[in-house]
Amino acid sequence: MRILRRFVAVGAFATAVDFGGFLVLHLALGWSPLVADVVAIAAATVTSFVLHRVVTFAADPSRRWYRNHGAYLAASGLALVADATIVTLTLRGAAGDGADWWWVVVVKTVAVAVAFGVRLSVYRLSMFEAVRIDQQTPIPRPPAPGELRLSLVVPAYGEEDGIAATVTRIEAELGSKVRPEGGFELIVVDDGSFDDTAGAATRAGADRVIRLEHNSGKGAAVRAGVRAARGRTVAFTDADLSYAPAQILALMSQVESGWDVVVGSRRHTETRTLVAARRLREVGGRVINLLTSVVLLGQYRDTQCGLKAFRSDVARVIFGLSRIDGFAFDVEVFHLVERHRFTLLEVPVEVENSPRSTVKVARDAFRLVRDLFRVRDMGRRGLYELDPDALPARVSPLG
Repeated sequence: MRILRRFVAVGAFATAVDFGGFLVLHLALGWSPLVADVVAIAAATVTSFVLHRVVTFAADPSRRWYRNHGAYLAASGLALVADATIVTLTLRGAAGDGADWWWVVVVKTVAVAVAFGVRLSVYRLSMFEAVRIDQQTPIPRPPAPGELRLSLVVPAYGEEDGIAATVTRIEAELGSKVRPEGGFELIVVDDGSFDDTAGAATRAGADRVIRLEHNSGKGAAVRAGVRAARGRTVAFTDADLSYAPAQILALMSQVESGWDVVVGSRRHTETRTLVAARRLREVGGRVINLLTSVVLLGQYRDTQCGLKAFRSDVARVIFGLSRIDGFAFDVEVFHLVERHRFTLLEVPVEVENSPRSTVKVARDAFRLVRDLFRVRDMGRRGLYELDPDALPARVSPLG
């Protein structure tokens, strides 16, 4: 919360410079509303820029904003125009003798609020463009480390009756194709189930079965599986197989072509829904995607799709830093992709929504929203920072 307090303090001080400067120049010194407003906003803008750059954003990806002088000036310029237009048109002809000081205060308050909205909107648009530029082109890297071509992690909870069918289908659609062409492993992570999910997975032929002592959440289960994975590409999918295992071949191919992270998207224009989700779950998913704007700078069609693939070294960075155990871990993954400037590709999927899903919309939505704010707070506290030398290597353009 330290950075949040700094952000609020700097914002309040800059607003005081703007507001107080305008009132002094216009009411006390008799300057015209336009000149007084422009001078006050300019002083506040310089104050805000310097203090945020020096004090607030020492360990946050938002610091890119303060290194992009052109974008910062554009947002500030548009905010200035909005503020000055409201003040000038409303107070045109008003004398600076203080007779109607209360009206001047009201007008300036409205102008400041509108200008803040303009600045925030332009900020989001600018950062969205910056994030997308980072993500839109694969980065030349050395071959990913790993003994096998693909590791697939399947988190499972209370799946004793269904996990055998899941393992069998994965082997038929995916394992049988990848094993002869570089190697494959299926890692089932039993998230502290109350039943014999782990034993059923072992008997069905899963390559590795990891059992967590306590039910910790999907994020914890995926994290445990990624840590144990030996593949050059590491993917995960849900135990209910809402996404046919064969689709992972396409994600793996994109990772091998150079993308750091490839994610399925149920909102992609080419996605097909073979079995529709219940209405409440679909609406809940859309609301959650909207709320992720609290945490994420980019605008993603779908953060919660249970089908994602990673370069092995990128996966280890992301899941080595991740801290969220519940369903918000997907959003945390996107946040870490943005923070460390990994490339990301969204691809269409075929969805077969399953009645076996363990998601409880109301309960899990509340936990997810709570964890969204935890991600934001941890990011501002610098808990996701990493030594640049620990990031996956890039291939020099000169070879």
